[in-house]
Amino acid sequence: MQILKTVVASAIIAAGTAGTASAQEFEGPYVGAQAGWSGDDVRNPEMPQGVIAIDDKQQALTGGIYAGYDRRLGDRIVVGAEGSFDLTNDDKFRGTSASGAYLIDPKYSFDLTARAGYLVQPETLVYVRGGYSNARVTTRITDLAGTTSEAENRDGWVIGGGVERQLVNHVSARLEYRYSDLSEGDGKYDRHRVLAGLTYRF
Repeated sequence: MQILKTVVASAIIAAGTAGTASAQEFEGPYVGAQAGWSGDDVRNPEMPQGVIAIDDKQQALTGGIYAGYDRRLGDRIVVGAEGSFDLTNDDKFRGTSASGAYLIDPKYSFDLTARAGYLVQPETLVYVRGGYSNARVTTRITDLAGTTSEAENRDGWVIGGGVERQLVNHVSARLEYRYSDLSEGDGKYDRHRVLAGLTYRF
């Protein structure tokens, strides 16, 4: 009987410890990898060579890495900051406009964002995010005068939201949507992304 009591007591202590560890997730530094869908929507974008008269959309697969830090405020509120870097497989715009034959080639992008979330369960965080977005884009124009190629960093802003779920201690998975506005001047350069990520917390 004493052995049974000892086993039951040990199980209760272990369960309590696991619950405490679970409740303390979403706290501290983390790193992760993400992948998903990206869609760019451009209309008369202002590029280094001038405004290109196009109205086009392009879809691609995207993937990258991220790192950040979360802070718990009470039992339910989580705030944090994150940086991410992403590449896409093929999201180039090609065609011909009044400016000549063009190629708009987004190389990579990164986001610097803050996020705030609410723990609907100890293991499940629903959150929103917002901040700065930047994309490296190369534009090539070929006309009667020849070919010009210019690279630029397009500054913009990003907002989004998602849900993150703890799988096991230190590991969680998330799914989120992000909208980025990379327009400059009067043109339009919008980006939509749906991203799934796997996070490791230290």
